[in-house]
Amino acid sequence: MRILGLLKADKHSEAGAPPSKELLEKMGKFIEEITKAGVMLATDGLQPSSQGARVKLSGGKVTVTDGPFTESKELVASYALFQVKTMAEAIEWTKRFLDVLAKVSASFARSSRRRTSLPRYSLPSSPRARTKRARR
Repeated sequence: MRILGLLKADKHSEAGAPPSKELLEKMGKFIEEITKAGVMLATDGLQPSSQGARVKLSGGKVTVTDGPFTESKELVASYALFQVKTMAEAIEWTKRFLDVLAKVSASFARSSRRRTSLPRYSLPSSPRARTKRARR
């Protein structure tokens, strides 16, 4: 099963300050371990909400609101996509990651609703690669 883990934003992540060198090293080791275990499919940290926008569709009208957003309890600082056998396994990996952070953090995990009848698409990350693919 695929599980999406989300780490909630806090005042430090919203300030846009990068993690310390020590924390980056600890996270790097953990990410290497979880990737070698075949669990980590994707992960990344997100820019502060001041760099983003909220797009909302209501009553047929689209509204765009530029960040920053003050409701930090609703913001996400990073994500990880796991491939695991059970939710319990995802929770164990998440606990280990929170131990790496060594601070009070809130994280939650949800399984995906994967439709097996639909084709799976994997888009290249660069716009140039997407353009080449579209021309084929």
